[in-house]
Amino acid sequence: MTDMARITALHTHGPGCVAGVGGGCGIEVVRKGRLEPFAATTARRSSGDLWSGIVLEEHATPACVIPQHEHREHFLHVLLQGHAGYEVKTRGTTRRFHGTPGTMFVLPRGTVDELRWDAPTRRVAVAIQPGLFARALETTADRDDVELTEHWNLDDPHIAAVVRAMALDLEAGSPAGRLYGQSLANALAVYLLKRYAVRRETPASVRGGLAPARLRRVLDYIESHLADDLPLADLAAVAGMSEHWFVERFRRSVGDPPHRYVLRQRVERARHVLGDRRRKCSVIEAATESGFANASHFARVFRRFTGVSPSRFQADALA
Repeated sequence: MTDMARITALHTHGPGCVAGVGGGCGIEVVRKGRLEPFAATTARRSSGDLWSGIVLEEHATPACVIPQHEHREHFLHVLLQGHAGYEVKTRGTTRRFHGTPGTMFVLPRGTVDELRWDAPTRRVAVAIQPGLFARALETTADRDDVELTEHWNLDDPHIAAVVRAMALDLEAGSPAGRLYGQSLANALAVYLLKRYAVRRETPASVRGGLAPARLRRVLDYIESHLADDLPLADLAAVAGMSEHWFVERFRRSVGDPPHRYVLRQRVERARHVLGDRRRKCSVIEAATESGFANASHFARVFRRFTGVSPSRFQADALA
């Protein structure tokens, strides 16, 4: 399955159509010696394997008990809606808390726990592979030993904002493909390393943009692959640096982060395709040639950048 087909399938058919962290269909934990889904409810949406090293699922759940389980990956859990008491059994103790929108967990892999919720909630669960930390900063490139500190009743607006932005990207159909979500995932990994790692990492300050020759290579690569999905890892590899450093230096060089620059270039290509009197392409053909997963994503992004729909733009251009 191609990257673009995978993205289209994910948002057309919903969660369960592609593999997630650990090789299953989403976030899995170990329960009674078996791999099982973290939650009994079906995810309202899931990133599957859209992003590298991280899986995000959104769930709406009733009052429930989540039986004892072990987390195979580092784990975040952010409450989006609802007010609920919850009970945590872990390390031979029982602790009780009250959750409100924004309440979150940050758990290291290997955490064993059982949860009891006394009211319905809507929440986002995130599983993070160690490799995401290893790729986030060049200083951790050869390490697989990142350990997070354990928090069961945390309020961190920065984490909440990044996780919500990732969920909204899924809801919107990921119009920039993998690029935006992966950038957010890397930013999340860097922040967790700085704030919640047992051995905290302080990234070096990014100063200046990409060297002209590197920037030219990246822009040429984007132009020649604009109709394809553009993984952040590929762009960073062309630039010859880590994903985190690439995003910051690229933004300093062109004024936009990579995902927004790519969207601008796709809209610009679509404008040329739609306005070509010789070809008279359909809106769907323009969307495909410009690298959009489907016509609805294309229409939303095109209107956002130009102020008109693709069909109106074409009618005016060809009048």
